[in-house]
Amino acid sequence: MTDLIELRHVSKAYGDATVVEDVSFALREGEGVALVGHNGAGKTTLMKLILGLTRPTSGTLQVLGVEPSSREAAVARRGLGFLPENVAFEQAMTGRDVLRFYLRLKRQPAKQADVLLARVGLDGAAKKRVGTYSKGMRQRLGLAQALIGAPKVLVLDEPTSGLDPALRAQFYDTLRDLKAAGTTVLLSSHALTELEARTDRVAIMNQGRLVACATLAELRHAAGLPTRIHLSVPPGAGAAISARVDARAEIAHVNDRSIELTCAPDAKMDVLRGLSALGHDVKDMEIAPPTLEQVYAHFLRRDDRA
Repeated sequence: MTDLIELRHVSKAYGDATVVEDVSFALREGEGVALVGHNGAGKTTLMKLILGLTRPTSGTLQVLGVEPSSREAAVARRGLGFLPENVAFEQAMTGRDVLRFYLRLKRQPAKQADVLLARVGLDGAAKKRVGTYSKGMRQRLGLAQALIGAPKVLVLDEPTSGLDPALRAQFYDTLRDLKAAGTTVLLSSHALTELEARTDRVAIMNQGRLVACATLAELRHAAGLPTRIHLSVPPGAGAAISARVDARAEIAHVNDRSIELTCAPDAKMDVLRGLSALGHDVKDMEIAPPTLEQVYAHFLRRDDRA
């Protein structure tokens, strides 16, 4: 697959303050990457660099084959879609008028406005003034604007802010379809839980540095955090069954009806095989691998100690 975004040793400084330091990574065609980090970690500056809103102090950066802040990037930028965290549109305009304005800027047919509004669930509000929209509706209008021209690269900053759970699910369904069609998505978010099953890779920023960039499975393996296992057992059998658990599992809690275990990643399969041999003595089993929040916290602690 083709790399649509490529950074090589990119740094950005404002005076004596370095806000992005020696960042290198690439995003392939049709890939979704979540950019995570605390406030001030460098995420917004990194997105500004990718959008061509500022230039790197050192290193090289290419988006859609060109340096994004160069004169040659004017045409390529039409293949970029951007949704900022706080969208602002003219309050007196209708949703349809807003989209028609941006469609003209990107030299796209005005008739696409209604198609885009329907795609984000705003077809019923097309004729309403933006000033009457809720925050979630404005966020969806911003997404519709970002989708103009079927962008090859989509940059999203906290895109689900203000959306209820149903609209968040709809939003991620839209992203899934875009990625399947070849769109590359870079998404910055603090909502780590909702990202776990919805991103191909996770890029973790800390103090301007990229401290990790890999799939969640690879990050879990590198972190070496334990897997948690919850067993439901017949009443009164907790203590007796816990004594038969594989010694490589650590027993965190036992009561009459349940057992909580943890085990290291390299012992997980052997522990699970041993638990399956307990047969009907185990009524139910829940397996919880380390969450993205736990993995994220691990890499930040490790980087802060380095």
